[in-house]
This record gives sequence, C-alpha cells and structure tokens, in this order.
Amino acid sequence: MSYAVSVRTLCEFAARRGDLDLRFHLGPSAQEGMLGHRIVTARRADHYLKEIPLQAQHGALTVRGRADGFDPESRRLEEIKTYRGRLRDMPASHSALHWAQARVYGHLMCRKLNLDAIELALVYFNVATGRETIRSQECKASDLEDHFNALCGRFLAWALQEIEHRRQRDAALQALQLPFEGFRDGQRTLAKAVYRGLRDGTHHAIQAPTGIGKTMGTLFPALKAMPGQNLDKLFFLTAKTPGRKVALHALQALQGPRLMPLRVLELAAREHACEHPDKQCNGQSCPLARGFYDRLEGAREQALKEGMLDRAALRRQALRHDICPYHLGAELVPWCDLVVGDYSYYFDVGATLHAQTVAQEWRTAVLVDEAHNLVERARAMYSAMLRQQDVQALLRLLPATESRAASRRRRTGTEAPSSAKPVPEQVPLWLEAGPHDVQADTAQPAGLRNALDSLARNWQKLIAGQAGAQPAQAAPPEPLLQSLRQAASALSDHLEQADDSTHDEALRLYFEVQHFLRMAESFGPHSLFETTALHQSAGGDGFHECSIRNVVPAPFLEPRFQAAHACVLFSATLQPKAFYADVLGLPESTAWLDVASPFSAEQLQVRVAGGISTRYADRQASLVPMVELIAAQYARKPGNYLVFASSFDYLHRLAQAFADRHPSIALWVQSREMDEAARADFLARFDASGRGIGFAVLGGVFAEGIDLPGDRLIGAFIATLGLPQVNPRNEALKQCLEASFAGCGYDYAYLYPGLRKVVQAAGRIIRTPQDAGVVYLMDDRYNRPAVRRLLPAWWRIEQARAAPRPAPELPLPPALSAAQGQADESARHARGAA
Repeated sequence: MSYAVSVRTLCEFAARRGDLDLRFHLGPSAQEGMLGHRIVTARRADHYLKEIPLQAQHGALTVRGRADGFDPESRRLEEIKTYRGRLRDMPASHSALHWAQARVYGHLMCRKLNLDAIELALVYFNVATGRETIRSQECKASDLEDHFNALCGRFLAWALQEIEHRRQRDAALQALQLPFEGFRDGQRTLAKAVYRGLRDGTHHAIQAPTGIGKTMGTLFPALKAMPGQNLDKLFFLTAKTPGRKVALHALQALQGPRLMPLRVLELAAREHACEHPDKQCNGQSCPLARGFYDRLEGAREQALKEGMLDRAALRRQALRHDICPYHLGAELVPWCDLVVGDYSYYFDVGATLHAQTVAQEWRTAVLVDEAHNLVERARAMYSAMLRQQDVQALLRLLPATESRAASRRRRTGTEAPSSAKPVPEQVPLWLEAGPHDVQADTAQPAGLRNALDSLARNWQKLIAGQAGAQPAQAAPPEPLLQSLRQAASALSDHLEQADDSTHDEALRLYFEVQHFLRMAESFGPHSLFETTALHQSAGGDGFHECSIRNVVPAPFLEPRFQAAHACVLFSATLQPKAFYADVLGLPESTAWLDVASPFSAEQLQVRVAGGISTRYADRQASLVPMVELIAAQYARKPGNYLVFASSFDYLHRLAQAFADRHPSIALWVQSREMDEAARADFLARFDASGRGIGFAVLGGVFAEGIDLPGDRLIGAFIATLGLPQVNPRNEALKQCLEASFAGCGYDYAYLYPGLRKVVQAAGRIIRTPQDAGVVYLMDDRYNRPAVRRLLPAWWRIEQARAAPRPAPELPLPPALSAAQGQADESARHARGAA
C-alpha cells in the first residue's frame, strides 16, 4: 500500500523549525496571491512553463505537487511567494520552509528531465509595489536527491505508521456496532439514507423530527461507510457549542470502554483556545509560540495516541509540551479521521477544512447538524462591515507614535518626510501593462495617517447628507474601495513595525478592511451594499457604518459542496426544500428526505388561539387574553411551561402582565445578556418535580437545541408567527431575494424564517416516545392555509377553548407609546402575511 503526500505537507512535516510567527502572514489575500502569481509568470518569456505537475516515488511514499514555473533554456525553476511589508522581517523558519519546497521541486524536475544540475529561485513578489526580489542558487541533482531522501526518510516512518493506522481504523469501523439495543423509530430510516448517500457519493438534505437521535443516526452510518468508500476524513459541523458536545458524547458511546483506533479532534474558536489572549502570535511575545515547531513533533505523536481529542484533552497535550493548543489543533487536522467543529471551519472564507480538502485532495464526507442555521451563518460569513468610528479611534492613537517613527526614518535617511508624498495608486496589482512589461510604482506609502485620512475623506463624501439606513446601492463605489486598498497596504506596513499601543487596534481594523475588500471583489446580485447612520456619540458627532450584506450565499457555498465526496444536511426544519436549495446552492442532484415522525398526534395537543392577534398594532390588546389563556391551561394541568414571544420587549411586557394578574405562579424570564451560568440556571428551573412558567425569546437559545424530556417541560405557548420586523433593512433583503427568485421574496424573507422558529420552539415538548404535552399557537393567522402548510404534517391542530373573559385592558406602557409611530407600517406588513 502506498501513501501519497503533497510537497507542501512533506516539507511542513519534516523541514519546519523554530518559532510560530504569524507577523509575516498579515499580507496577501488568496485572491491577491493568485493574481500575484499570474503577474510574475506573465513577465516571463514565451517558452516559460507554468504549473508543472511533478511526482516521484520513495519506497511506499508518493510525493506530488505543481512547480510554479520553469525556464527550460536556463534550467531555472521558480517558487513564487507573495507578501506585503518588509521582506527582511520574514522569520527564518519561513525562509527555511520555502527553500525546502524549492529543493524538493528541483529534485522532482531533475528526475523528470534527467538533469545533472538546476538553478533554484525563490521569487518574492510584493503585492503592494509589484517589485520582485529573487534569491537563487545553483544546485547539483545529487545534492537535491540527498535532501529529498532525507525528508522522505524522516516522513516515511510516519507514513508507514499512518498506513497501519488506516488499516486498523477501517477494520474497526467495519466491525462497529450500534451501542444500543436497536434504532429508535425513524432513526433507522435516517441512518439508511446517510449510508447510501456516502456510498453513492450523493448529497442529502434530510428533515427529521426532534427526539429521534439525529446525531447518532448520522454519525454511526457515516463511520460505517468510511472503509468501503475509502474516505480520508469525516467532518461533523455544528452551529453552536452544545451541538459539538452532543456529537462528542455520541462518539464516546460508539468508542465504548475499549477505544477503537479512531482519531477524533474537536476544533474550538481561537478566543476559546488561546492561553495568552494578551500576547501576539510570535516567539518574542508568546511563550507557547517560542520553539513551537521544535516541540511539535513530540506533541503531535503523543496527542494522536490519545484518540479522543476534545478541547480539554487537546489543551492538556499542548501545555504538556509548552505549545499553543489552538495551533496544535490546526496541525493535527491532516492526521485525524473525524473533525468536530463549527460551520466556519468548512464553509467560511478561507476555511481551513475546505482549503486542506482541496489542496490535499482528500476524500471527505461532511455532516451538517441543524442545517437550517446554515442560511444565516453563511450570510454572516460572506458579509462585511466597516465602522467609521473604528477608523477615527485608530487615528486618535497615531500622532505621537507615528511622528516618532517618521522622525527616526528621517534621521537615518531612509525615507523623506511622509507629508511630502501622496498615497500611491496600487497600479501593479490591479492594472497590468502587458505580459512582459508590467511597471511597478516603487514609491512607498506615505504612512498610515495619510491613508486613513484619505479613507475618512472618501467615506465622508459617500455619506454626505445621508441619515439612517440607506437604500441598497448597486455596488461599493470605486473611490471608497481604492481608499480601502491604500489603507490595507499602510496598515500592513505599520503592523510589520508596530509594537506599541496601536498594534491591537490596527490589527483589528486591518482584518476588517481585508475582509471587506475580499467581499467587494466578489460583489454581485447575491449581496447588498448599504450605509447606515449610527447613534450620535456623547460629544454630538455622528458615525456611519458601511456594509456588504450577503443575502444569497449559494455562489460561495457551491464550491464547498462540490469539494466533498458527499454532504448530508439534516434538521428538524428543512422545508420548503426550494428555499434551502436556492439560498444554500445545493446541487440539483441533492436527494431530499422527510423522515416520518415516530411520535403520534395523541402525544401533542396543538391548539390555535384564533381570537388573538399579535400584529404590532394589536400587541397591547393581546397581553391580557394571552395571560388568561396561559393561566387557564396551567390551572387545568400544573407543571412546567415555556412561553415564547418574538422580541425581548414583547416578552417582558407579557411576563409583567402575567406576574401582575397571577402573582402566585412562579415564573422566570430570559434576559438580553445571559452568560453560560445564567442560561444553566434558567434551564435548571425546569425540574421534573417543579411547577412554573419560563418566558423566552422565539428563535433564541432556549427555542432550539435544548432537551427537557418528561415532566421537565409539558407545554409551550408561542405568541406571533415569528416574522421578522418590517424595516428598510428587511425590505431590502426581500427585494434582493425577489430579484433572484421571482415571486418568492416575501416568503423567503419573512414567512419561512418565522415559521421555522415556531416549529423549532414547539419541538422542545416531545423528546421521547413517552412524552406528552400541549402547544398553543397564539395568533389568528395560524388558521390560514398558507401557514398551516408549513407546520408538521403529524400535528393534529384544533381550536383552543376560549379563556375566561378578561378584565379591562392594561394601560399602555410608556415603551409602547414611544414606538407607536411604527405601528401602521408593521400592521400593513402583518395584514399581508401569508
């Protein structure tokens, strides 16, 4: 059995030494890197060869890759690297890795062409100036062969170990048994669909009811399919931390007391995994970055012996070897079989799991948990926002710091005073003069202050005379984008040198500007460009933000789906299928399955309170009827209930009205800022022997993803249809969706997202075959056919009995009076629902 490895992976494994240092990684985006490569190769002669595929065998090891360029006349092989800032600041560990890659490609080329010598050149291309810096050396083929054999020898022992691990892993997965007596009702149908999807290499979108064990019902068949389909990796992706915990718990159950040879890795966000958030990622600042690559080999070997690497185990192994837990996790991805992490690790811009899948040509399967959440999460991933106040905040920090730096440069004669130079256009990267004569403007940026001042002026021109949210514009204006490009370049240069109080603010703004520019490069009908006036500051100055807001993430997600052997999206609410197929960009060949509920209509009473209107204009009048309906049900059957309302304002008014009229009934209310401890306390109130009513926001943390079986929760009351508020922002979204999917704008923007939240909230009641409960849908619009069609087919819906005649209407709270001016518009929207 052979083991294939890319040139990059071979060199990263065997040739890296020294510190982890991210300071030099602040520069080019992927788009700039590709464009930089094209510019360099366009400058070469006609006989110059580009992207040459190379491959060689070393025992059981197959090494393959693509050399950037080769001149057959001069026998010169080029490895092209793009960068920003100062080349002299590049860490030695980076240079060593670059030369290792060039030497391996040199050996492969010598072997392919039977050369006895070759010239190797590292071509460093500055994306800001267009200047090339070339470092070259003549190498004998015999020396390159010795270097290649040494790297392969170092890697081969590991490769043989990996081959044996793969053999043992596949044998264990073939023998894997479900850790329970059998499948739950509905779970077997789900498992069959997942197994067949991975077997046939097809994507699936599966709607399956809550409570049937979707996590185990997808993980078990996916693991069983891995050996037969020769799958390298399985990715289990979730929207929230609780989803990761459920997946890890299921995997522990599958492992059993005797751990099978399956390497499981949990990836956590940097802010949760970083041990020193106050330090920068380099050896001079962070002790866990110092000597990172020198200790990585031992940490990697020990960590993989553990098998189940959840966040705690990963941290324990990293600190045992004095290296960074977050970056150790990233280094372990190529050697693990199953990765559990957030959606962002595969679907986001530059997502590491997707990037490595493509680069390493992995055969992967992707399981997407609670996939209805992917719509909003993906929209956020491919949106970008810049705040004017962040630019101003950095400007306020600059004068003293930058003047000292400028003074130092003037004293040493390295640069003319910054005030004497205009900020240059970045001509080399965006405007090419021709294939052989691209001219670089070698002038250096005038400094960060000039660049940010220019950005502030162009921004001010854009928003002159605007107030509030503005109608979506066709595209970000070019003057603003040009100012942002100049600011990105100046920020990069500043960060290469800054070690003062400006560093953190500059770094934050740099990443925001770079992301905005990336989204601007791909701007299209799928997104909106908007400017919004924010509240005035204490000093009376107003600030604005501008944003690129993605509405249809399909064009960005399609390549992610195509890169996987098979994807399975599953959720309790994945209908209507046209909505998810359109917005997420699922392939036309995607198989859709609606798993029948194992629960009977007798378990869940669903009642519509048709005499109540929760439209915005009617909300004050709705409070007392809802309070009496809730109280009447509680009197008939005391126990634990949840009440859901569409906003915190409406929720607190309803809770206050209930407390005023029924003070003897215990209640607890969700607040806006609840940390994990407060959330746990809220859920702890739902004790099987307790009685009371919890009030929570529809679509919030307590409306999905929580499990309160048996008597812990016996009923829910849902006020409103969960429709998003009518405002300019949501109307722009509706118009964008209407332009892309004619006739669907309102449903895609308002109706479907609202009803999804309702079904998710109602799903908290029935979690097991033994559960029973009641759900009240408190709004007359639930009687409309268009709304009923979006509710689960197994529900048997009846009309609620009228509550006792309410007392006179409560006085109008001041908060509602202040907002009454919006009532007419919201009422118009509500009347048009469904």
